[in-house]
Amino acid sequence: MILGSVLNPVNSSIISVSLVPIGAAFGAAPARTAWLISALYLATAIGQPVVGRLVDLYGPRRLYLVGTALTGVAGLAGVLAPGLGVLIAARVLLGLGTCAGYPASMHLIRSEARRTGHDSPAGVLTALSVANQTIAVIGPTLGGLLIGVGGWRATLAVNIPLSLACLVLGRRRLPRTPVPRAADGVRLTTRVDLAGMLLFATMLVSLLLFLMHPQTSHWYLPVTTAAAATALTLRELRAAHPFIDLRVLAGNRPLIATYARALLSYVVSYAFLYGVTQWMQQGRGLTPSQAGLAQLPLFATAILVSTATGRRNAIRGKLLVGGVGQVAACALLLTLGAGSPVWLLLAVSLVFGIPQGLTGLALQNSVYHQADPQRLGTSAGLLRTFGYLGAIVAAAAGAACYPHRADTAGLHELAWFMLGCAVLFLALTLADRALRLTGAVKDAV
Repeated sequence: MILGSVLNPVNSSIISVSLVPIGAAFGAAPARTAWLISALYLATAIGQPVVGRLVDLYGPRRLYLVGTALTGVAGLAGVLAPGLGVLIAARVLLGLGTCAGYPASMHLIRSEARRTGHDSPAGVLTALSVANQTIAVIGPTLGGLLIGVGGWRATLAVNIPLSLACLVLGRRRLPRTPVPRAADGVRLTTRVDLAGMLLFATMLVSLLLFLMHPQTSHWYLPVTTAAAATALTLRELRAAHPFIDLRVLAGNRPLIATYARALLSYVVSYAFLYGVTQWMQQGRGLTPSQAGLAQLPLFATAILVSTATGRRNAIRGKLLVGGVGQVAACALLLTLGAGSPVWLLLAVSLVFGIPQGLTGLALQNSVYHQADPQRLGTSAGLLRTFGYLGAIVAAAAGAACYPHRADTAGLHELAWFMLGCAVLFLALTLADRALRLTGAVKDAV
């Protein structure tokens, strides 16, 4: 479960130190290499809730095996990519392939709790969160080391052995489940809302394409987004088995607030991961390996914080401390410059590790407690979707602040944007009274 769920975050973060050498290899500016980030998240933002719904209907094993096999194919395509266009296509395929691991894991955890009659497995949820949050921090360090050994293509090749390991373990260990049937004995194929999925994909693609390049000449993109959103709402409210049950979701305000916090939190996290890492190389003059190593304090701090607080149900407290930590860390970025000492870079990375270790864990546990158990796969997928929306916003912000190169002036512009998102996250957490009860009462499963 853990190995499959980390395929996406490791590919999300490992690319951060590869952007500069890839740009040099293909003669591409940061605004073009930003598509390597956006392409993966565009595919995954759409794919996560779709695959999550299929997991809810057909069980986790089938989707897990298909997804991890596709990840290996995407890794091979990236290794052999002759140009930036093919590499972007490989990242799209990679985004689709890594969709299944996380919703499959959340589904398995909930179904096992229901089967045994035990309370919510805080230890397992903590292990899953720690793995997912910290692997995102290991990514830049691992990427820097791989680039030093085998060049940037080695950061794509790592998916091949990971995919093989997932396939072997998945076939041996994941429980087989029969294709479920409705009460009348009919297969649940009719419960796959293909029209709703297509409208959802259309809405997200047009929205994200506009966010990546917000220009007045692209007016048709927000119009398409609004039209698709309207059609999706009408469709889902009338469908017997909707892809996204808007009636239930609209009545679950705590879950909607959790998704909003996820969006803001991941904007900050990924803006640091991509934007600051690029600045370390072009604005500060570090090598890719050095830039990856400079984030080690973030990795170590995140692991310690997640491990120390994982079994505690204080979701609101974790979100509040994480919010304050994000505000402080973003403010510290404004002090950085081309001549900043290495110890200051390490200190900023360490401060960022505190919210990194708290917010991801708290958001995941919030969804586990707030979502409809019958749609946990879909709800977990939507949590990832909002995280990927945040990542795409972060990538777009980085491209806007670094039109030609990642200099210090661009870093400070990006830091102000991150600070605004961090303040909004903290304000939303303070105003959410429902958080006082989330996780406080043990689930009856």
